[in-house]
Amino acid sequence: QVQLVESGGGLVQTGGSLRLSCAASGRTFSSYAMGWFRQAPGKEREFVAAVSRSGVITDYADSVKGRFAISRDNAKNTVYLQMNSLKPEDTAVYYCAADWMPTVGIRIIPNEYDYWGQGTQVTVSS
Repeated sequence: QVQLVESGGGLVQTGGSLRLSCAASGRTFSSYAMGWFRQAPGKEREFVAAVSRSGVITDYADSVKGRFAISRDNAKNTVYLQMNSLKPEDTAVYYCAADWMPTVGIRIIPNEYDYWGQGTQVTVSS
């Protein structure tokens, strides 16, 4: 069982930055690939970024490439999402998720993730 708690959301102006954190419980954090997803009102939950168990492999949605960076600290059981050059279309609830991975790699489909946090709101004003 893994419990995930996100933090760091808030209100920011266009062009600003935020850093989201996701703290995980349990002693097997390094067995999970981690992902960030987001959901805007009236829209489907969508993939934002993912990082492999070791942190070596990352992947991003095209809409955030070059602006967002995902990282993890396995010693602290925490995954981060640094968000720069924020745009109003980045406004959404951001969710952290854990995907048990017996092999090296990452996945981007929400249904493949095993555990989810409660979400943190990010609002970008124009």
